[in-house]
Amino acid sequence: MLEPSMSVVQTRSPAPQTGVFPPTRIAVALAFFVNGLVLGSWTPQVPVLAARLGIGESTLGLFILVLGLGAITAMPLIGGVLATRGSRRPVLVTQALLALALPLLVLAPTPVFAAVAIFAFGAMMGGMDVAINANAVAVERRLGRAIMSSCHGFWSVGGFVGAASGGPLIEAIGAPAHALAIGAITLVLILPVRRSIFDDGQIMTGTSEGTGGLGAIRAAARRNRPALLKGLAIGILALFAMVPEGAAIDWSAIYLRQDLGATISSSGFAFAAFSAAMAVFRFAGDSIRDRLGAVRTVRLSLVAGIGGLCAVGLAPSLGWAIAGFALLGVGLSNIVPVTFSAAGNIAGLRPGVGLAIATTLGYSGILIAPSIIGFIAEHLGFPVVFFGMSGLLVVILAMSALLAGADDRSVDAPVAVSDPAPS
Repeated sequence: MLEPSMSVVQTRSPAPQTGVFPPTRIAVALAFFVNGLVLGSWTPQVPVLAARLGIGESTLGLFILVLGLGAITAMPLIGGVLATRGSRRPVLVTQALLALALPLLVLAPTPVFAAVAIFAFGAMMGGMDVAINANAVAVERRLGRAIMSSCHGFWSVGGFVGAASGGPLIEAIGAPAHALAIGAITLVLILPVRRSIFDDGQIMTGTSEGTGGLGAIRAAARRNRPALLKGLAIGILALFAMVPEGAAIDWSAIYLRQDLGATISSSGFAFAAFSAAMAVFRFAGDSIRDRLGAVRTVRLSLVAGIGGLCAVGLAPSLGWAIAGFALLGVGLSNIVPVTFSAAGNIAGLRPGVGLAIATTLGYSGILIAPSIIGFIAEHLGFPVVFFGMSGLLVVILAMSALLAGADDRSVDAPVAVSDPAPS
């Protein structure tokens, strides 16, 4: 079948905006915050839903797997839409649907309905994640400076706010009212996001990829295989960075209790130290990257991350392990944001395609790694697992030159003539 011709107009993107916090940056940061808020609000709902539906731990584990599968299913599909239509509408649509998905999940009357709802919830979380990262890449280009790390910092803040407030709110007003309230907040916050979210005109329309979805990725493979291979390589680097993050999320407390004799009250200190260090250095990461460049920033981060994993694996005491997890948080804080910026700037690949590859591979690490880590730890022990994961960061260090494209701030891009964004 003959592919339709591609009509492209070469034009110059709008001049970089001035000011530390221009509207486009505030809008995309707010979208990151909302995404984190909804996911954080879901975590205290999990035991409530399980108790109401009579779901045991094994079934609950399957539900969490379904959530991840929903995200991984949606990421390449949304990536295809981004490649042809830009990120503005996908951000707004997925945020609106996410506002509905959480209440539907919390109000699910049966386990079967809950399984369908949690797949949809994961799909909207994952789809919005790809869209907001693509928009952040576009804003970075327009501003001429890095913003990705701080955007991920706002996501962390949203997750903290949602998780910290969820329990008290559920106790005060009940799980359904809490879910409806979070849904209402998510819908209300669409208004400021819609007003200022950047309409990334760098994306071309009217091509053979207009059907969106996986067709855009297949078309990219036909047109530019080296660029696609580079996207896959960067996605693998994101995967290797997110495996230790998933291990810290899922296994740090168990490691502290099982191997280092931590009490229940102190078993969460490792992840708390990890999260706090990660949040601080994500907000500092943009200025660090602008000063040092993406590759040097990643290399210094990797040194900290490798040191943190070695400290955790060789920890002789609880305090040493907590310090190691904090150092790991410093090390991992800016690697994934840089990989996402690099994936969105691959020459020959549209940002939506590169980001869909990187996010799908990267987040599969958090989905798949916990079970593999548990299996290995059962046979070899957690110290070996944490120490061994430093090898993944060594691989990223060896391939870090691939991430130089994260510093691309070119303002010239082929864009299509299209109708102006709605006011």
